[in-house]
Amino acid sequence: MDFDLTPEQQQIRDVAREFARAELGDRIAPFDERHEFPHEIVTKLGPLGFLGALVGEEFGGAGLDYVSYALIVEELCRGDASIGITMWAHNSLCTDHIATFGSSEQKRKYLPPLASGQVLGAWGLTEPGSGSDAAALATRAELRDGEWVLNGSKAFITNASVASTVVVMARTGPERRSKGISTFILEKGMPGFSSGKPYRKLGLHASNTAELILEGARVPEANLLGERGTGFEQAMKVLEGGRIAMAAMGVGIAQAAVDQAVKYMKQRTAFGKTLAEFNGLQGMIADLATEVEVARLLTLRAAYLKDTGRPAMHAAAMAKLFASEAAMKAATKAVQIHGGAGYITEFPVERIFRDAKLTEIGEGTSEIQRMLIAREILQLT
Repeated sequence: MDFDLTPEQQQIRDVAREFARAELGDRIAPFDERHEFPHEIVTKLGPLGFLGALVGEEFGGAGLDYVSYALIVEELCRGDASIGITMWAHNSLCTDHIATFGSSEQKRKYLPPLASGQVLGAWGLTEPGSGSDAAALATRAELRDGEWVLNGSKAFITNASVASTVVVMARTGPERRSKGISTFILEKGMPGFSSGKPYRKLGLHASNTAELILEGARVPEANLLGERGTGFEQAMKVLEGGRIAMAAMGVGIAQAAVDQAVKYMKQRTAFGKTLAEFNGLQGMIADLATEVEVARLLTLRAAYLKDTGRPAMHAAAMAKLFASEAAMKAATKAVQIHGGAGYITEFPVERIFRDAKLTEIGEGTSEIQRMLIAREILQLT
């Protein structure tokens, strides 16, 4: 087995790491405090190729492999998870969905502006009444006079208010559960299509999350994405990549927590010595660093399987489960190591702690991941 990154992958990781060091970290704190989307910072991701990471070069993208992509997500989230989730939701969900299932015409129209960062993308599956049970979605689409008319709403959608291109799943047939779901590409400005007020969230304050509102939204017939009735199947395939990205996000957050804990342990003194000299804290940081490395390897393994065209759903679920829980554990322990200082907003671990929780919820909760893993092991359909 070869655990080495290629020179190209190392270079991509280094570019992402340098960007995070220069543009994120302490610079993002004011945006987090104001619950403000950092448009200027996100715009800088475009020229680096990060907003077209999964788009082929023929459509203006970087055409990167999934290992390289996971490394970018990790490094951005190590700098700040709000920027990281903005980038990967745009890529893994909206853009990759169009790249994977779109027609030639749809790819030519939508992928170049998405890949360049001219516009941002969002992806709408979750609804107020259907989260983990995604097949229970209630949004409906009817074909009338050459147009699709959509009615319903989508909840907890990353980039909802800042995206110009949105991929949405809706029910197009009377079939029960997953069989009657189709996918559509919507554009900001289409009649009847709008976004709600951004949510006030526990964490990720500098990312945009809001509701998508469909009140008789009129969509051209040509904007059906893939074949009618295959929307749920498409979504599950897209989520495979999304879970790898969420796992990479967990790794980045966990590494950031360890970074901050190490920095504080070397600076803070108690009883005549630094915290780094206390055996108990040394053991704690050793355990955390080990878990971060395990999470990283699981994530890169899932990305490698996807790159080679092999089944990755099981590996992605394992990586997402372990990395998200490692992130929450590392963030919790980092706050504990900081003591009272970790509970105030002047230290980054407070923000890291708040941001970590989403990784255990988004792209399928930890409970859903355990179900997917168990069903694969037990060979249950």
